[in-house]
Amino acid sequence: MGIRKKTNKNPPVMSHEFVIQNHADIVSCVAMVFLLGLMFEVTSKFAVLFITVQYNVTISTNEGPEETAVNHFHHGIKDLATTFFYMLVAIIMHAIIQEYVLDKINRKKHFSKTKHSKFNESGQLSAFYLFSFGWGTSILLSENFLSNPVTLWEGYPHTLMPFQMKFYFICQLGYWLHALPELYFQKTKKEDIPRQLVYIFLYLVHIAGAYILNLNRLGLVLLVLHYFVELLFHVSRLVYFSNENRQMGFTIWAILFVLGRLLTLSLSVLTVGFGLATAENQGLDLAAGNFNVLFVRITVLAAICLTQAFMMWKFINFQLRRWREHAQAQTLKKKQVPAKSKSKKDKANGVNGVNSHGADSPRSRKEKSS
Repeated sequence: MGIRKKTNKNPPVMSHEFVIQNHADIVSCVAMVFLLGLMFEVTSKFAVLFITVQYNVTISTNEGPEETAVNHFHHGIKDLATTFFYMLVAIIMHAIIQEYVLDKINRKKHFSKTKHSKFNESGQLSAFYLFSFGWGTSILLSENFLSNPVTLWEGYPHTLMPFQMKFYFICQLGYWLHALPELYFQKTKKEDIPRQLVYIFLYLVHIAGAYILNLNRLGLVLLVLHYFVELLFHVSRLVYFSNENRQMGFTIWAILFVLGRLLTLSLSVLTVGFGLATAENQGLDLAAGNFNVLFVRITVLAAICLTQAFMMWKFINFQLRRWREHAQAQTLKKKQVPAKSKSKKDKANGVNGVNSHGADSPRSRKEKSS
């Protein structure tokens, strides 16, 4: 899979610039090594750990006259290998979207450096959020989590997951892990790196926490809700870059952002604070995957509440900055209008010697004196 940026310079092999320009090719070769490993019996057992979802459990169910086998999965240490492989896939997909979609649009629009980086960020995240929101919604509908919210805590611990749910969490972890090397590949500015690291860290902690603590059902619902709101923001920003007069999307996003934070807190308190607190299966049992103890519940709720408070604080600062910039723009417009009208009036009165009723020219003065 050749993905190369067109450049007139050929950087030295294995230099920083060489790795950055050809990182997609390098990662593609590494991924191909694992895929080729499936073709040989000696290496197939090793390659399977990276490519396929591990920890399969077959359960027989009596639905109708015949027994049907249903495959479920639980988590384990081998998931790290699978996550690593799909992190490589995320890097390759990131490069494809950047090279064949975003770069072409950037060349047509001629964005400034600031808009260029923000456009790339919103373009990449819009594609990811759209894919994740659609996939997550389909899982919620197929598992009937939305129609029966009691299933969010009923029967905890939820150690067994359907294939789609486990693969969803593996892909989520792989994507947000890929964002770390992308900071280097995309030459992210030093002042933007701390902000990016904070958001990547928050995503990884919450997704991995829900996955390890067997709160995957609650985690899936909250991820779909969060991704929908974030998708609306980044799509609105893309529309704004194409036409700065179109800002209605930001208004809708602001309303849904606040509602999303309230709904996230409500579902978290309902599931962890009330549902799990009143469940019969209490106690800490690592072998059974049961973490339903007071300390864990308080820690989970505290992490969610602090994250929502942090997001609201950033949201309020963002809105205040927007309102301040809007007020400054309006003030400048009001100042420019009287200045324009005054200049027109001066021209009409002959200011700068452009009117026939104003001061005489040197030639006319000479004729008068004669």
